[in-house]
Parts: sequence; structure tokens; C-alpha cells
Amino acid sequence: MGSSITYDAKTLTITFEMANVSNDNKTIEAAGGLAEALHQAVINPNAARIQVVYVGPKPDLLKDEAQAIVTGKLGADGVFHADELLLKCPTRYQNALPSQAAATGN
Repeated sequence: MGSSITYDAKTLTITFEMANVSNDNKTIEAAGGLAEALHQAVINPNAARIQVVYVGPKPDLLKDEAQAIVTGKLGADGVFHADELLLKCPTRYQNALPSQAAATGN
């Protein structure tokens, strides 16, 4: 698949990396809009990233550069263990403010 997203259908375990995206409108506009800001966060090797693990059915919208919202706890291992994984429909967030993170394609 060429991305950080992996899914184990037997255990329903999804793992992926999230990259930080600013929630400041002016910063997003200066980057060329939300879609471009998401893309730049994914391809920037210096962007802040965190590994996420979620157990549950794989959402259809989970793909490279998706805007994700996760709730859960950061483990002592530095991995964010998500209890909830929410994804926004790409057509709905082209111009909306991000919720801080995008699934990376690395």
C-alpha cells in the first residue's frame, strides 16, 4: 500500500502515523488551503508525528492524508492507543479547519 496505514483483519487492529496540522486559518490559507496543508504535513519529514493504534473495523475513509480525530491515551511506549477513531469526508474538509492531524503516507 506504500503508507503507514496497516490493518490486521483477524485482530481488527489498525496502526498508522498522524502528522500535526495547524488549526490557524491564516496559516492554512498561507499554505494554499486545507488540502495542501494536509499534503505538506504528510510529506514533511520534520512534521510532528505520533504512532496510533486502534482496534475496531477499518473505516472506509481511512486513507493517506485523511483528516482523523482520535480519542484515547498516550501509552508509556509513546504510542497513542485510540478508543475512538473519527474521519472526515474529504469533500467536506477541503476548506474547513483541521483537527490537528492527518494520517501520513510514509
